[in-house]
Amino acid sequence: MKWTDNAWEAITPIYNDILAMPFITELSRGSLPLDKFQFYMQQDALYLEDFGRVLAYIGAKSVNNQQALDYFEFGRNALIVEKALHGDYFREFGFDTENSNSVGPVCHHYIHFLKSIAAFEPVEVAMAATLPCFWIYKKVGDYILSIAEMSKNPYTKWIGTYSSEEFAEGVLKAKDYVDKIAEQTTATNRKRMRQVFITASSLEYSFWQAAYEKRMWMHTNT
Repeated sequence: MKWTDNAWEAITPIYNDILAMPFITELSRGSLPLDKFQFYMQQDALYLEDFGRVLAYIGAKSVNNQQALDYFEFGRNALIVEKALHGDYFREFGFDTENSNSVGPVCHHYIHFLKSIAAFEPVEVAMAATLPCFWIYKKVGDYILSIAEMSKNPYTKWIGTYSSEEFAEGVLKAKDYVDKIAEQTTATNRKRMRQVFITASSLEYSFWQAAYEKRMWMHTNT
């Protein structure tokens, strides 16, 4: 069995919880309140800036030239292609960008988790930590596409992006790289890869839940 098959089995309960969470079920129906989707898009735009840099850093650490080029391209897509989607939504829905530069606690935690893994762990561990953002989004996009009424859903562009064949190609490529490097590394590193894959998958759940709750930092007067 491939490393990614085993890893997905480990996060199946998390994935099932993602499909059942209000953010996803309401987005599927097109009934997700606009303010919650706005909060999500603002946080996601901030997340993608650093996610793209983490992917580029993985490319820089890669000894395989083609892998390096592909991870540079993954980073480019995160910074340019997906941010274009955010730009479309910001214009289409007239989003208020007043707080668009405020990073919420979950987004902050996810960003710094990935940065620390990329900086201090072997490259294969960093690759495993970034994989859920590719793979879970593709699975969720396909799931929503299978049940959504697209003609009446205001979030059609978002659904279409993550259920597209183009996005699927990138996911398959990332999975293939992780499987190959998992075969070549040590048992200790494979265990660590599994741990960070599970943690990142849990953070994907937390990211959507934080958006649904519009969760920001709590401030206290001293």
